[in-house]
Amino acid sequence: MSLEQAPFVLDIAGTTLSKHDRRRLKHPLTGGLILFARNWVDRAQLTDLCAEIKSVRPDVLICVDHEGGRVQRFRTDGFTHLPPMRALGELWMKDAMAAQDAASACGHVLAAELRACGVDLSFAPVLDLDHGSSGVIGDRAFHRDARVATMLAKAVAHGMLRAGMAHCGKHFPGHGFAAADSHVAVPVDERSLKAILADDAAPYGWLSSTLTAVMPAHVVYPKVDGRPAGFSRRWLQDVLRGQLGFTGAVFSDDLSMEGARHLDGGTLTYAEAAVEALEAGCDLVLLCNQSADGGAAVDALLDGLAEAAAAGRWRPNPDAEQRRAALLPSSLPLAWDELMHDPAYQRSLERLP
Repeated sequence: MSLEQAPFVLDIAGTTLSKHDRRRLKHPLTGGLILFARNWVDRAQLTDLCAEIKSVRPDVLICVDHEGGRVQRFRTDGFTHLPPMRALGELWMKDAMAAQDAASACGHVLAAELRACGVDLSFAPVLDLDHGSSGVIGDRAFHRDARVATMLAKAVAHGMLRAGMAHCGKHFPGHGFAAADSHVAVPVDERSLKAILADDAAPYGWLSSTLTAVMPAHVVYPKVDGRPAGFSRRWLQDVLRGQLGFTGAVFSDDLSMEGARHLDGGTLTYAEAAVEALEAGCDLVLLCNQSADGGAAVDALLDGLAEAAAAGRWRPNPDAEQRRAALLPSSLPLAWDELMHDPAYQRSLERLP
């Protein structure tokens, strides 16, 4: 099979690759792999795992949710405990310039440590605003003020880029206002497009020349579209790309989440959801936590995507593939021991809040 796009980001169950993991990594539709805490023992094991993944598929994008605070997959064996992003917002209220420097330091430490072990991309920073109503966002957000969140997110992104890592702003156009958790429900935000663009979505416009990737929310904004943002052409193509000018890669959020499973009055299979997300404007789709029982759902999604392409229900996009490839690091990382003696990294450690 020869396709022009490798849009699927899958996961693995263990700390090494199984024969089924290797088979799935070789599939031409596989473009990424996301790691979780279950894939971690220590730094040596993580480094070996990433090297093993690349030996099977050199161009695969190795990703992780590693933001700081309560969303940090690797926490031991030398990994720095990063603060929740709210700590940077609190520092901003005391000293805005120091907060920006601390945010750059966070991004640098986060990315340099991950890259030293072979990870290519972290799904950070969170651009959601802290409205105080979303428990799933909470202290993951920098601030209530979109201007503050934008400046601090830009500083984190700068620190990540300094370590040679791309970044992903999430969750477009904003998950902080809706109270429900899209992992277990379908959150709804009843505000108008004008209100959202003036507030929660504003950082995406202000960072349109900075962000390398964006992840939309599994939230429905009924006054804009009846579909969640990650399945909405209006949100992804008209607003994000057309109105706000974003040119980077778009990742779906996890298709196994409850907020992704109900569309147009029906319940979709993972493959159907993937096709809908890709056709709406996503470049890559994630399916997480489905490999533990043998990975039947992972195989079904791969098979379903291939069948959809053959039947013309999904059209592989070479431009999307270029956007995916652009997220791969273009420089060699510092090895861990070398990183520990790097003056820039040491300075960043000193500047953490």
